[in-house]
Amino acid sequence: MYEKKGSPLLTRGDFLKRMLWHTLAALALIMLVFLFGVLGQVAVEDISLHDAFLNTALLLGGIGTHSMPQSIAGKLFIATYGFVTGLLFIASIGVILAPVAHRIMHKFHLDED
Repeated sequence: MYEKKGSPLLTRGDFLKRMLWHTLAALALIMLVFLFGVLGQVAVEDISLHDAFLNTALLLGGIGTHSMPQSIAGKLFIATYGFVTGLLFIASIGVILAPVAHRIMHKFHLDED
């Protein structure tokens, strides 16, 4: 997927396409985790779909929940989901910035030659 050490640097257009694909992959991952959060809250807690949507959006945004879960399973799900969303934030930043880091390192290696 990425160019080798000896190959030339990607053109700006190809690099922007790579950045777009990585950003779309990160957004797809975020949407998948978002869907998991909404369906998980609806399944575990006696909550409406729109309240689960709001809770999930607030958790993904790092704000917290709108309504506290009442059941033990709901509390465990929210705690675990909050941890997963923190890891998701770190992973999505890594996925988006990977092409930038690769391009910088590739440029350094080209300068050595």
